[in-house]
Amino acid sequence: MFWSAVADGDSPSASPGTSSIDEAQQNATNAAGWVEQNWSDWLSAGLRIVLIIVIAVVLRSVIRRGITKLIDRMNRTAQSMDGTALGGLLVNAERRHQRSEAIGSVLRSVASFVILGTAALTVLSVLNINLAPLLASAGVAGVALGFGARNLVTDFLSGVFMILEDQYGVGDTIDAGVASGQVIEVGLRVTKLRGDNGEIWYVRNGEVKRIGNLSQGWATAAVDVTVRYDEDLDKARAVITEAGEEMAKAEPWDEALWEPVRVLGLDSVTLDAMVIRVSAKTMPGKALGVERELRWRIKQALDAAGIRIVGGIPAAIEEAPAADPSAGVSAPSALASPTSPQSLAASPIAQPVQSGNGPNLSK
Repeated sequence: MFWSAVADGDSPSASPGTSSIDEAQQNATNAAGWVEQNWSDWLSAGLRIVLIIVIAVVLRSVIRRGITKLIDRMNRTAQSMDGTALGGLLVNAERRHQRSEAIGSVLRSVASFVILGTAALTVLSVLNINLAPLLASAGVAGVALGFGARNLVTDFLSGVFMILEDQYGVGDTIDAGVASGQVIEVGLRVTKLRGDNGEIWYVRNGEVKRIGNLSQGWATAAVDVTVRYDEDLDKARAVITEAGEEMAKAEPWDEALWEPVRVLGLDSVTLDAMVIRVSAKTMPGKALGVERELRWRIKQALDAAGIRIVGGIPAAIEEAPAADPSAGVSAPSALASPTSPQSLAASPIAQPVQSGNGPNLSK
């Protein structure tokens, strides 16, 4: 039995330390062999990851720089047109600059997200990581985030389309339904409006259901002139037309008026007045100022022509002749004189005086 044990390597003189050293050597040999077998795969994967990252960073930088140059070129082209007649009809430089910057910011963000996201997924696939659970988790997280921040996403998407479609911009006067005023800032989430009284309205882009832009295309200045019912309409038309022509030749109204001032006709007729409607096509945003100036000039022209308007100072009325002071005095009466026959006949008869010898009539 002893010799068989020695032959099998189970010598009673073998120590536990010797077996531990042998095991460590064996593990080291196995590890070295595993590293030797897989180092080429590791090196290949590392090089692929480095190459993917470098390509993503370079591509992102090139695309962002290209977008920035495109936006700068758009701004320079817009600035070169500011002094031309066509540039005066376009929106102002601040609006173009802010719109182009917003578009550039959106494009740069989208490009960075797409490039870096694709690079990250490619790196994970090189590392032999299963992307199915990751994509499923990302989908669930995206749905939860969408439900929790749906208002924010709605505001952002609405702002992007408003800027891309150029629905309004800085300097425009708009009616957004929930508020109205002049646009002072357009953001991807919030639009700032300056109200008529100086207040600032912060309007969320997702809350805007309709937009009325009062600063695009052209505007209409309408003035109602109320004259007395007995005035000459042909004369009034000629005076108003002449006042409009003089206004169209004066600065700065020659640029604000895009068409001659037109007298449309009678808008209404009453027992004591007639309303004449006057209209003119103006530059966007200048209708209110044109209406005020047109009223001023029409009033002066009507006064100079002697045409009276309702509520104005009436023409001088001829003075009536003074009343005769003797008209209120009655004619002289015959009874006024006490010696006249009529007065004597109208006086009462005196009672006779009774003497002492006569009969006593009282009995």
